[in-house]
Amino acid sequence: MKTLLFLLSFASVNACSSNFKNSQIENVMQQSDIVNLVQNNKIEAVKFALEKGANVNTQNKNGQSLLLIATLNQQTEMAKLLVSHKADVNLQAENLDSAFLYAGASGQTELVKLFLENGAKFDVFNRYNGTALIPACERGHVETVKVLATTKGFPINHVNRLGWTALMEAVVLGNGSKKYQEIIQILKDNKADLSIPDKDGITALQHAKQKGFKEIVAILES
Repeated sequence: MKTLLFLLSFASVNACSSNFKNSQIENVMQQSDIVNLVQNNKIEAVKFALEKGANVNTQNKNGQSLLLIATLNQQTEMAKLLVSHKADVNLQAENLDSAFLYAGASGQTELVKLFLENGAKFDVFNRYNGTALIPACERGHVETVKVLATTKGFPINHVNRLGWTALMEAVVLGNGSKKYQEIIQILKDNKADLSIPDKDGITALQHAKQKGFKEIVAILES
């Protein structure tokens, strides 16, 4: 593997060298482990491999695509490279993570924007049957929430397997702090349905009152 990585790294910089023959390139490509190259953030080596025909949608043993691996590792430049080679932003792993879904959940707003511009689908859901927006709200990623909530056609009122909308998740799993107040306001401003209850028939407003989130109650009642 060390030899392979050296060859790929060397080739990416010296691909035009007359000393690097086609037969050698083919041999490297047959042995290359592009998953490991992405995992180790070897951008130039990955670029070379893709230019020589490596599958940009290669998945590891857990079904994680190259783009998902880069997103999991917060390798923004690697993700940009893969997208430039038409990586599928919706390809899901065995646990139903996709690059787009994980970018939303982890608050990687730059990647969320990139994926929205490159085919992100709104009807591909995570293992909780949720959208990218719902965990973004739960985790307090204000800027990511703003991008998703203001995207035309995004299902802001989608209900996940737990029976929660993005609004509900922000109230129930949030701590009522300033960032959650901002998120609630963003959702409300973008036509989140405040009346959708959870599986027990309790609304977000009722939960906010029970938790003593006075500022959020004020936002929801205004």
